[in-house]
Amino acid sequence: MNLPKILLTKNENSTLIPMVILTSLFFIFGFVTWLNGPLIPFFKLACELTESQAYFVTFAFYIAYFVMAIPSSWLIEKVGYKNGLSLGLVVIALGAFMFYPAAEVRTYSIFLIALFIMGTGLAILQTAANPYVVVIGPRDSAAARISVLGIANKLAGFIAPLALTALVLSNMSDYTEDKIAILDDVSKSGALDALALQLQTPYIYMGLIILVLAVLIKFSPLPEIDLDVDGHIAHLSIFKQIKDVLSYPQLVLGVITLMLYVAAEVLAGDSIGGFGKQLGVYGENDDFYLKLTSFTMTAMVIGYILGILFIPKFISQVNALKISGFLGLIIVLLIVSISPSIMIQLPGIPALPVVILLVAFLGLANSLCWPAIWPMALQDLQGYTKVGGALLIMAIIGGAVFPLLYGYWADNINVANQVAQTISSAKSGNQIAYLILIPAYVMIIFFAFKGHKYRSWSRK
Repeated sequence: MNLPKILLTKNENSTLIPMVILTSLFFIFGFVTWLNGPLIPFFKLACELTESQAYFVTFAFYIAYFVMAIPSSWLIEKVGYKNGLSLGLVVIALGAFMFYPAAEVRTYSIFLIALFIMGTGLAILQTAANPYVVVIGPRDSAAARISVLGIANKLAGFIAPLALTALVLSNMSDYTEDKIAILDDVSKSGALDALALQLQTPYIYMGLIILVLAVLIKFSPLPEIDLDVDGHIAHLSIFKQIKDVLSYPQLVLGVITLMLYVAAEVLAGDSIGGFGKQLGVYGENDDFYLKLTSFTMTAMVIGYILGILFIPKFISQVNALKISGFLGLIIVLLIVSISPSIMIQLPGIPALPVVILLVAFLGLANSLCWPAIWPMALQDLQGYTKVGGALLIMAIIGGAVFPLLYGYWADNINVANQVAQTISSAKSGNQIAYLILIPAYVMIIFFAFKGHKYRSWSRK
């Protein structure tokens, strides 16, 4: 494979530098984002939360994209792309630093505020970066370029839970729910305080590293781009631009599709740890379930590599999205159908329930959705590409809402099972609640076949 030819078809010099910079930024996106997976069961224990309460981790993080996407677009309009990227990194660092006082008082609400701030920084970065990578090269290879960034993102997602587990949570065997439950109130509070304090040092270091990157981006040779080269919409207010851009069906349907896709991606990565813990996937040190997010990330990296190899040379990004939708639908139906007692033994890891591997395989189905949906939704928007990109960033709200619904549904089914004294081999609420993803993959299939072709609401 000659990767540079895939990425730099039009102008190698003008595309290479932005791709290198954007790839490094997407690694940061991934590292920060996919720490949420192991944080969910961590906070559930340290802050004594229910299943649904723990999923406010994802809500606080991803709701920032919805709230801040339009302000981010306005900010980038004022300060430019490069300054916007640098400022986004600074905001992420501020959120990371807030983990220190949050851990000091072991207060869940402060942790959630810190996650919201980090999500705000990422909203600024994503609002700038995603339209950028679509327009710096040929549109028919945009999915391949986004796949390269996706590899960096998901490689970081593979590393993040392993690093957090190794550096912070390696002694989780001392803090199992059974051991905590037998302690008196004073000892219990002291043990949980000590557990929460383990987050302080790594998040301080992470914040410092991100600040250094912000300075490097500020003085980097990253060029500015103008998505409204003819000045057709420069005089319009942001609200008028939003009103106008809603007349493009491919964008509106793309926003809905992306929202549901993000829900599927976040659930596949962030719920697998709690699900694995429920099914008894512990390993020798009682912390193996915290590493399960890495399984999902591995599947996504494989999918991104396939995207680079085959898009658009052997398969169009439209057909890739069709395959992703059908594959995701089949996997969800298998997840809710297979008994959790069916195990598989893989070399070097504890025996795993097959359903856990199926959740990880959702990462493969999800991998090509983001790279395909973006260029298809932004097709023919011209000067409205920037505000269209902001609306697509707002669609990340799917990662905020759906995990909460999943956790709520799982909690209710689990309680009902306990009341009915259901045998341990029965399907848990966590397993059945994956049915919430059926609409996501149905919408992905619709958008791939028809939705992206629409150019008028009145005439399809």
